[in-house]
Amino acid sequence: MADGSWATFEARFDEAAARIDGVRRHSTPGGVRYERGGVEFATVAAAQVAFRLVPDIARAALRTPEVTPSERGEGWIVLSPDRVDVFTCDRAVSWFESAARHAADR
Repeated sequence: MADGSWATFEARFDEAAARIDGVRRHSTPGGVRYERGGVEFATVAAAQVAFRLVPDIARAALRTPEVTPSERGEGWIVLSPDRVDVFTCDRAVSWFESAARHAADR
C-alpha cells in the first residue's frame, strides 16, 4: 500500500480483531470503535485513530511523530497522520493489537 485512506485503518484493524478472541466492532455515527471484555480500546473517527495503551507503551508512543495524548485520559493516545502509508498502518496495527490484548486486564 502506498498512500492509503482512512478506510485502510478500519480494514487492517478488522483483520487484527479477527485474530484476537473477544474483540467486538461497533459502528458509530462518527466512525468505528472496538472493545474487548466490555472495555473500549480503539476508535477510528474523522482524521484520527485513538488507542488505550498500557502506560509504558503509551509513553513510548507519544515520542512518535503525529501522536498526541488523548483527552480521554491516561493511556489513551491519538494518531493523526497527514497521510496513511504502510509504516503508519503497521505501527497503528501494533498499537491496536497491544490495546486489545490489554483491554481485558482493565
